[in-house]
Amino acid sequence: MSLSSEALGALLRHHHAFLAFLTPRVGSQEAAREVLQAAFVKGMEQGGTLREDQSAVAWFYRLLRNALVDRHRRGQRESSALESLAREQPLSTAEDPGLEATVCGCVAGLAGALKPEYAEALRRVDLEGLPVAEYAKEAGISANNAAVRLHRARQALGRQLVALCGHCCAQGCVDCACPPS
Repeated sequence: MSLSSEALGALLRHHHAFLAFLTPRVGSQEAAREVLQAAFVKGMEQGGTLREDQSAVAWFYRLLRNALVDRHRRGQRESSALESLAREQPLSTAEDPGLEATVCGCVAGLAGALKPEYAEALRRVDLEGLPVAEYAKEAGISANNAAVRLHRARQALGRQLVALCGHCCAQGCVDCACPPS
């Protein structure tokens, strides 16, 4: 069962009031629009839960409050995961010179083909062993932003490795016989 045309009309008439309710709670009008759009979709799906004696607007405000709680919880989980990643000590080959010599030679060449900020993040953190938090200060960005940049750089490098080497890189590229990049 979906929303009646009267209920849908009432919700659409209160569009600006819903945005005014959401904007200070999510920090920007763009974020408020995203929450509102998702709530409208959910409202269309759950329209059958609206009882005849209920106001569609009051019902929708309850739906919006639930959407805000869900968004807040999701944001806390994401922030916690990024902070954890930023605190991680990077793996470095600096402690084992033998390992550095056996790592696939194509990694260094491919890293140079990445976006400059990705290549720099990989060089400073993964190759030189600089902690993510220190790299962030050096680059003038937040630790969370640095962790995300490093994650994206590693993903981009991984895609390039698979494209160049095939799936031999899944086993660690030890004794790699890939063509030089």
